[in-house]
Amino acid sequence: MYLLRFYFCILISAIQEETIRKEEIALIGYMTLVVGLLATMVIVFFIAFQKRKNKLLLERIKQQKEFEDIVAKTSAEIQEQTLKYIGQELHDNIGQLLALASMQMGMLGIKIGEDIKDSYIETQKIIKQSLGEVRALSKSLNTEVIQNRGFEKSVTAEIERLNRMNLISSDLIISGETLPFSNTKDEIILFRIIQEFISNTVKHSKATTLKISLDYKKDCLLIRVEDNGKGFVVKDVKDSSGLLNMKNRAELTDSTFHLKSAPNEGTLLVIDYPMANRSLKEINITIH
Repeated sequence: MYLLRFYFCILISAIQEETIRKEEIALIGYMTLVVGLLATMVIVFFIAFQKRKNKLLLERIKQQKEFEDIVAKTSAEIQEQTLKYIGQELHDNIGQLLALASMQMGMLGIKIGEDIKDSYIETQKIIKQSLGEVRALSKSLNTEVIQNRGFEKSVTAEIERLNRMNLISSDLIISGETLPFSNTKDEIILFRIIQEFISNTVKHSKATTLKISLDYKKDCLLIRVEDNGKGFVVKDVKDSSGLLNMKNRAELTDSTFHLKSAPNEGTLLVIDYPMANRSLKEINITIH
C-alpha cells in the first residue's frame, strides 16, 4: 500500500514537471517570437528610415543641382545679353565712327600732297582694317550671328580673325562627318567656351601657336583646344572665374570637361559633347 502510494506520488511529480517544462518551452517560444517580431519591426523601421533619409538626401542634391543649373543658365543668359549688347555697340557706334573716318579720309585724298601721300594711304588702310576687325569682332559677340553661322563656321571665323590680326598662329582641324546641332543653345555655349580659352591664351599664355580640333564621332563631338604657352598649375587656378565659367558652361550641355596644363608645357582643353544624347533630350522636351 505504501509502495503504491509512493509510485503514485512519483508519477504525479513527473507529470507536474513535464507540465512545467512544456509551459517553460511555450514561454520561451513566446518570448522568442516577441523578440523576433520586435527585431523585425526595428529592422523594418530602420530600413524605412534609411530609405526616407536617402530619398530626402537625393531630393536635396537634386534641388541643389537644379538651383546651380538655374544660376549657371541665368549667368550664361546675362553674359550672352551683355556680349550681344557690346557687339551691337561696336557695330553701331564704333563701327559707324570708323566708317565715317574712312569716308572723310577718302574725301581728303584729293587735297593730300605728294610728300605725305604714302602716310595718308597707310593711315587709310589702317582705318579700313580697323573697321573690318571691329565688324568681325561684333559678329563673334552677337548670339544671333553665331546661330545663323553655326558652330563650325563661327569657330572657323574666329581662327581666321586671329591669323588676320597676327595675334597667334592658329589652326583648325575638322575630322569625321559634320553633324548639325539639334540644340542651338549648346553650340553657342561650346563656342563661348572656346572663345574663353582663346582669350586666356592670347592674354596670359605667351603662346605662339593655337590648335583647335573638332572630331565628329558617332555619338559625340570631341573638341580639343591647345596652345604651346607657358602653362600653369591647374590646382592653383581651380577657383578662378574663367575656369569656373568654362566648367559651368560645359555642365549645361552635359559635356565632360577636362583641362590639363603644367608650367612650360602649354595648356590642353578637352570637351566631350554627347551630341546623340542631347538630340534625344531635345526631342523628349519637344514632345512633352
